[in-house]
Amino acid sequence: MEDRAAGTWPTPVSAQSLAGARTVVESVMADGDDVWWSEWRPAEGGRTAVVRWHLGEATDVSPPQSNVRTSVHEYGGGAWWVHDGALFYVEYADQRLRMLRPGGEPVLLTPEPHVARGLRYADGRVTPDGQWFVCVLERHHADTPPDNELVAVATNGSGTMNLLAAGADFYASPRISPDGRHLVWVQWMHPNMPWDSTELWIGELGDGELHHARMLAGNGDEALQEPLWLPDGSLVVATDRTDWWNLYTVDTTSGALTPRVVGHYDIVEPHWDFGGARHADGVHVVATDDGDHLSNGLSTPFSAITSLRGNADDFVFVGATWSSDPEPVRVRRGELERLRPAAPFLDDPAFFPAPEFITFPTTRGQHAHALFYRPAHPHFCVPAGELPPLVVSVHGGPTSAASRQLQPRHRYYTSRGIAVVDVDYRGSTGYGRTYRNLLRGEWCVIDVDDAVAAASYLADRGDVDRARMAIRGGSAGGTTTLLALANHRVFAAGANYFGVADLVGLMSDDHKFESQYTVQLVGPYPERIDLYRARSPLSVVDRIEGALVVLQGSDDPIVPPHHSTAVVDAMHARGMPIEYHEFAGEGHGFRGTAAIIRSAEIELGFYGRTFGFEPAPSTTG
Repeated sequence: MEDRAAGTWPTPVSAQSLAGARTVVESVMADGDDVWWSEWRPAEGGRTAVVRWHLGEATDVSPPQSNVRTSVHEYGGGAWWVHDGALFYVEYADQRLRMLRPGGEPVLLTPEPHVARGLRYADGRVTPDGQWFVCVLERHHADTPPDNELVAVATNGSGTMNLLAAGADFYASPRISPDGRHLVWVQWMHPNMPWDSTELWIGELGDGELHHARMLAGNGDEALQEPLWLPDGSLVVATDRTDWWNLYTVDTTSGALTPRVVGHYDIVEPHWDFGGARHADGVHVVATDDGDHLSNGLSTPFSAITSLRGNADDFVFVGATWSSDPEPVRVRRGELERLRPAAPFLDDPAFFPAPEFITFPTTRGQHAHALFYRPAHPHFCVPAGELPPLVVSVHGGPTSAASRQLQPRHRYYTSRGIAVVDVDYRGSTGYGRTYRNLLRGEWCVIDVDDAVAAASYLADRGDVDRARMAIRGGSAGGTTTLLALANHRVFAAGANYFGVADLVGLMSDDHKFESQYTVQLVGPYPERIDLYRARSPLSVVDRIEGALVVLQGSDDPIVPPHHSTAVVDAMHARGMPIEYHEFAGEGHGFRGTAAIIRSAEIELGFYGRTFGFEPAPSTTG
């Protein structure tokens, strides 16, 4: 191998390859012998298309220009469902619900809203008789916060829509019993998030109407998620009442929960978006430090498994590896079939060694976790006497986690000789409720501590260059980035993607789903407005000494652009170096090819200027 300075290695992991011709499978379901899945396509404007696998051939079903995506809770998910050969889906442009049979034309099922995109639908299921589509409705108004409801929409195109449940702040996972006679769902109230405290409800369903609704479970200190009816009519739900999101059988008369699958691991993930499916009839996901596994012991090549549906003998899921994008998979009688295998991101596996799972000491005598990606290239290594730069990646949420699958942006750096550590700071998901709750009242404090501790740990170990460390993050991760630069002298540079800069302002301009999230993370508002002000990056921006680049979508409804521009203006007022890049038409997370490519080039160039290296042109193989 050739010695070459870190950051200057030629690599086929180009900015173009981060988007380019990639298609990323997001969810999958079976309908008889057919399998359907949705694909995010950056090269087609970031739209999502729905595909049907029929008789061994995959073809698009959603119209050519359609974008199957819902904006309920702004994060969406659960935008489509299939029943008896018919596709039910939400069109992103107007948020209206449609039904489409392959080869036919879409049939509008819901009315035109009075407010543009004001009636939004998600997470639906069709009644066994095919007459009703039961789903979550988010009803937006011109001047007041939206209302969230459960509704039944007639499938005959008449526009009939019946209200089933209202009054709770949020609803999710409406699930119809196999005989069509009962409906269960999850609901919760502010200031809780769905991983804090939820309730499981049940009602009698008939002819598009609901009667005798009552709460089944919810002790005020548990997060019930992903209820599932089994074919025999029994009901299963995941709850973290004993620290881990495990499975319980529910007595639909008394509401008693009986342990079904118990272990020191989370089966489900936090409800950031709709449509999560991590357990099915007789099989579930087992999440471990090194990735996901199936409970039935079937060996797979996948490090991440989502959208698991079916039963132990016949099920589908989306699988991804450390080196390839998600793909649709079917398992029948123990035989695994990759319906449309994802092409490896690159042909040479030497670019994609699995990251090292690390646990490191942090403040308050506690520990945090991370995935450490070393520089990796089949032809180059860092010269003796040199240590690679480090990029600390901070996930959003903040109740999220470092992904256990291909992360092209991480490989964009590691293939150039730059190390990356993806931090699961205290509060992250995947380590049980106790670990997750460590962030309560401590956001903007211990997440920052853990990002700093991860970098220091790797520097102390001799893995990275202490003088060349950067931090990057989006959304809540951007907030952590700004505070780390202001309150510590560990990082020479930072990249902030649409981070929250003003915690007080967030309380008035945040969307409904997260509008009281900070009550749990920081403290009661306005009683503890002092904490909100003290922890806001805008309050300490005058202490930032490292170089900073800020990237923002112009149409971000979750963290509006004024959070970023306020930071930029404050830095300019001090005469401090800062770059600002706003991407027209992009929201909370860049989906279009142009934005993905340009943001990667900007960030790499920024690190090169800060750390004194010239990135080599990308190669073709």
